[in-house]
Amino acid sequence: MRQIILDTETTGIDPREGHRLIEIGAVEMVNRRLTGRTYHQYINPERDIEAEAMAVHGITNERVAEEPVFARVADDFWAFIAGAELVIHNAPFDVGFMDHEFEMLNRRRGEPRLGPVAEHCRILDTLQLARDKHPGQRNNLDALCKRYEIDNGHRVLHGALLDAEILADVYLAMTGGQTALSLDPSAASEGDGRQQSGLAIRRLDLEPGRLRVVAPDERELAAHRDKLSRIREAAGECAWDRLDEAPS
Repeated sequence: MRQIILDTETTGIDPREGHRLIEIGAVEMVNRRLTGRTYHQYINPERDIEAEAMAVHGITNERVAEEPVFARVADDFWAFIAGAELVIHNAPFDVGFMDHEFEMLNRRRGEPRLGPVAEHCRILDTLQLARDKHPGQRNNLDALCKRYEIDNGHRVLHGALLDAEILADVYLAMTGGQTALSLDPSAASEGDGRQQSGLAIRRLDLEPGRLRVVAPDERELAAHRDKLSRIREAAGECAWDRLDEAPS
């Protein structure tokens, strides 16, 4: 199964008020294994970023002024996500913005070429998943990092790719897997030509190691025999007595 763990940053809260995407970050996972493939793109929103949003993600108008508009990156982005399950924290927010961008683009092109997202991708909302697992508790990304002992001390401001990488770690922890994040800037990958970040993901080695066998000493054996004797006296027989019998 191919999954894309995804996050976005925007100019404001509501696309119906004209707000736009300014950053998309996503990491790829296949069969619950992080592949190392990422998609990361800043976008010129063709409008100003609200001060409240800027205080959250730290992205300024000047930072995105020379970035491509969404129409220029839409096809590459769609190719990266189409057909996958999208894992998103508070998915209605991000999907709403993506659908808004694709809808505007389709109107300009005069044909419905891209989107809606939910018709081409499965969507898993990790916020709803967390609420189901931890009802009545705080379930934002920082709270989940603390609950699952995931280090996010490097996260001062929100950033789409960094948040997607952290969410991958949180998602696997919530659903029974493990990953580790390597934050070494020198670990940037050449990838397939898409923009890459210096934030690389590496998987923990989950291969079982060689276990050391420790034999019981005489004191421990004596305690074991005494325990079996007391069980035998109380129950009439002890099933553990038959463990030394040769198989038939």
